[in-house]
Amino acid sequence: MKMNKTLLSAAVAVGLLSTSTVTHAAGFQLAEYSATGLGRAYAGEAAMADGADAQWRNPAMLTYLEGTQVSVGAIYVDPNIDIDGTSTSMMGQSTSSNSSDFAHSAVIPNFYVSHKYNEKFALGFAAGTNYGMETDLGKDFGGANHGNEASVTTMELNLNAAYQVLESVSIGGGVRYIMAEGSFGAVASSPFPLAGVAKGDTLKYMEGDDTAWGWQVGTAWQINENNRLGFTYKSEVDLTLEGHAEGAGFKLPQGQKRNGSMELALPATAELASFHQLTETVAIHASINWTNWSSFKELVADFPTESVLIKEENWEDNYRFAIGTTYQMTPKLALRSGIAYDTSAVSEEHRTATIPETDRTWLSIGAGYQWSEQLTLDAGFTYILAKDAKMHESDLGSAKAPGADFFGGSFEGEVTGSIWLVGIQANYRF
Repeated sequence: MKMNKTLLSAAVAVGLLSTSTVTHAAGFQLAEYSATGLGRAYAGEAAMADGADAQWRNPAMLTYLEGTQVSVGAIYVDPNIDIDGTSTSMMGQSTSSNSSDFAHSAVIPNFYVSHKYNEKFALGFAAGTNYGMETDLGKDFGGANHGNEASVTTMELNLNAAYQVLESVSIGGGVRYIMAEGSFGAVASSPFPLAGVAKGDTLKYMEGDDTAWGWQVGTAWQINENNRLGFTYKSEVDLTLEGHAEGAGFKLPQGQKRNGSMELALPATAELASFHQLTETVAIHASINWTNWSSFKELVADFPTESVLIKEENWEDNYRFAIGTTYQMTPKLALRSGIAYDTSAVSEEHRTATIPETDRTWLSIGAGYQWSEQLTLDAGFTYILAKDAKMHESDLGSAKAPGADFFGGSFEGEVTGSIWLVGIQANYRF
């Protein structure tokens, strides 16, 4: 299996995300690219230039970094997500369906290098991730017939360059190489003898992987000494997750596999950000982010002789609003804080238990300490409060192809939870 567990996961299942489910950014998107930005809720990132990590959100910011710089760090993600609901059989019988703490914890690492080649031109390299997640509701979950597990792992490498075209304007761009793998699973919550399916049998399981290329561009405008605007855009990345499928939902006997693939697009994103130095010690920064999740319409499994519609998704574009502050308490110590609101990319009508996507509020604090002239250490802490969200999953299928309801009934429930993020980072200037 290569690198994509959410892409095929979302793909063949009625569901899809290297960390959590109701996470950080919308859908199966990750915002956590640095501990420095974490401490301000990633407010104003496309206009910030703290270290080599700045290129991840806006390659144009490379022109603001002197000499050669290296940033390395990691963020620990601890989601606490619960789901409480009811499964109702085709005969009208209702049973309680619950799962606690079903989104897995994870560590998200990152690595960045920047080099100022001359007064106007700079280069950079970045390694991190923009997408990932893992959920496991268990085979005993009452709604497992609609999906009981999903995961996605992605790794992204960037090569970036920036040029100062005017004294106040810089532009930048880069190529992105993405490696991804994903999986999704659903099992029968109750037997369906007519289809020869017993409780716990695999209904749908698919895994696959792919690699693909993308690009990004950005610009920065230094309005004056104390005010700056930044804008950045990342392209959509098209993936064809190749792997295998299993389960009765694909008309396969238990244990038999079939080669297949699924088309999946990682959506385009954009950010408009600002930075304002109010006094010698106080700055504020803000940003608006957009993700083109409306491109995620449906999941289709492609086989050599046919294509099978897995699920209608019908997601919506999502927006993120953030504002933060930086207070230079002493020449060596900087304190950061921020708040952000991340809108859901899924309406109640299309929300699923495997990806119980919902609105999120970020509350963040952080600090940076200049250990020496070359070394700066940063730390960030965030508490994400996920809005309680309801969902209803039902799939009757057709006379020729019974839907998930025949293997356990429809599911109706509510997801609740929160997420803790803790990050550390070291920035070194040569």
